[in-house]
Amino acid sequence: MSNETLSKHLFHWESQPLKWAMRLRVALYLAQALEYCSSKGRSLYHDLNAYRILFDQDCNPRLSCFGLMKNSRDGKSYSTNLAFTPPEYMKTGRVIAESVIYSFGTILLDLLSGKHIPPSHALDLIREKNFQMLTDSCLEGDFSNDDGAELVKIASRCLQYEPRERPNAKSVVTSLTALQKQAEVSSLVLMEITQITPAESTKQTDLSPFGEACSRMDLTAIHEMLEKVGYKDDEGTATELSFQMWTNQLQDALNGRKRGDTAFKAKDYTAAIESYTSFIDNGTMISPTVYARRCLCYLMNNKAQEALGDAMQAQVASPNWSTALYLQAAALFSLGMENDAQEMLKDGSLLEVKT
Repeated sequence: MSNETLSKHLFHWESQPLKWAMRLRVALYLAQALEYCSSKGRSLYHDLNAYRILFDQDCNPRLSCFGLMKNSRDGKSYSTNLAFTPPEYMKTGRVIAESVIYSFGTILLDLLSGKHIPPSHALDLIREKNFQMLTDSCLEGDFSNDDGAELVKIASRCLQYEPRERPNAKSVVTSLTALQKQAEVSSLVLMEITQITPAESTKQTDLSPFGEACSRMDLTAIHEMLEKVGYKDDEGTATELSFQMWTNQLQDALNGRKRGDTAFKAKDYTAAIESYTSFIDNGTMISPTVYARRCLCYLMNNKAQEALGDAMQAQVASPNWSTALYLQAAALFSLGMENDAQEMLKDGSLLEVKT
């Protein structure tokens, strides 16, 4: 999406903070998206957070489809900071529909405070009626005390310890709709962002050799380059490894990755998928390179949807890695989504220039 994530505008803003009216719009649109998902039988959303909320070309907030991927459908796969995890997940290792509402409550806290506050700390402040400590100082004079208190009330209901005491998405939508005071004002105006012209949006820098290979769908060339790159883009995982390097689980994971690498080099893509999947399911480490390699293996096996999922996972693990964007383009080409693929190539090339 052309105007980045909620995390960027809420926590890492450069020129101005997100206005109160826009924060309320984000909350409403997100609640509406969750209600829609629930109505379609997809009430489980994987690891809802400020990175999953994107702004389109008109600056309207949208919920990324990333959290609806199939690996989160069983309620077992839920990776997030433990301080923000729903209580039932800590007890049972599973999430339920009400767990998503709990995560929605943490988003409301983000919108209120402009910071990522652990729910337990926020609830203590709410019980003490110390609302001012929760409120972003940048919003002073931007909203009424009644509106602020109502949003705090909605957040505290969503963060109830017992899942059955939390509201459903439809109820939250009703409550948030009543708070919208500038519904007629466009999101572009509220965020004071100049809309990109069509000419600017199609402007593209030259592609790197890897980007060119993805644009041509030259899978053999992609394989050669991924093999040469190795794991240099996995440096972010090395620090985490040092704390666990003595565990059997880590050794099992590394053995699985090694088997995958051997199969990948031998172009035995089916065996590589099996070994890389074992490494990923082990859960000890997150490796964007493993996702990238498994992505290519899926493309070689005509499984473009699975390949797209892995390329997206690689981007989440390493947001500044253009390879992940280029691989998404390759998967989108395989799915026949030409326009989306071209946009992804453009994003990849711009990211390369930036980094």
